[in-house]
Amino acid sequence: MKRNIIQRGLARACCKGYMNWMPDSLYLKLMFWARLGLNLNYSNPRTLNEKIQLLKLKDREDEYIRWVDKYAVRQYIEEQIGKDYLIPLVGGPWDKFEDIDFSKLPNQFVLKCTHDSGGLVICTDKNTLNFKDAKNKITKSLNNNYFWSGREWPYKQVPPRIIAEKYMVDKSGTELKDYKILCFNGKPDNIMICTGRNSASGVKYYFFSTDWHFLRYNHGDESLPENFTISPPDNLSEMLDIARKLSCGTKLARIDLYEADNRVWFGEITLYPDSGFDTDILPSTDLLFGKKLDVSEFLNK
Repeated sequence: MKRNIIQRGLARACCKGYMNWMPDSLYLKLMFWARLGLNLNYSNPRTLNEKIQLLKLKDREDEYIRWVDKYAVRQYIEEQIGKDYLIPLVGGPWDKFEDIDFSKLPNQFVLKCTHDSGGLVICTDKNTLNFKDAKNKITKSLNNNYFWSGREWPYKQVPPRIIAEKYMVDKSGTELKDYKILCFNGKPDNIMICTGRNSASGVKYYFFSTDWHFLRYNHGDESLPENFTISPPDNLSEMLDIARKLSCGTKLARIDLYEADNRVWFGEITLYPDSGFDTDILPSTDLLFGKKLDVSEFLNK
């Protein structure tokens, strides 16, 4: 119990910026223990979570900066797979919330900060939007450098901006499911579907194989029925092709896609899933994924 209190206190201190003075390697060791209760082994990493920390420190390609920028990545996607996969912009980019002319936006839209994760406001009806809450959330996000919390180095150089995207839902009519395709060495390995973002019970995460068999990779999956499944996306094969193209040349990349209007839409490229602090997956899953991720070239860098 005492250790748990210390761990939570350290995690909060790290997230609030009190440990920003620390070198990345030491900070990540401390955060790894605070979040997972485990010692981080840089010389012999075995799990996915461990190896992600090594990638943060050693795998540094300038192109990654463009990939994590939610505005700049649009040009990259247009170059690689075509602009038809991009969710249409309805406004932006803007440097601050006060620059947004809401009279020029449609009734429904999604505001996104381009430099972080979670700086998001979904507007389903402009007439009922709480502008004060929206401004507070976006402004707080703009003032935060996402790099410091997990030391994901590409974010340090991304300029904070706001964009407005078209509001979309899938064929359910109530949500836009996420299909997160985890790729090792440019090959799709599994798909995590995120559903229920707008439900009272909250978002749920389920893993499936690329040929759509349910994989019990998360804590709690053991309680699901033996025949549990979710319908696959109609454009599954196209999604897998896109994931191959966008992850080509990387050690690890998660390609996040959507399906709406009978088409596939690009979401984002995630280089460090859960920042390497994933507590939802089972220890056996963490080890299994770790075996698939080869980081040997970075061990002696």
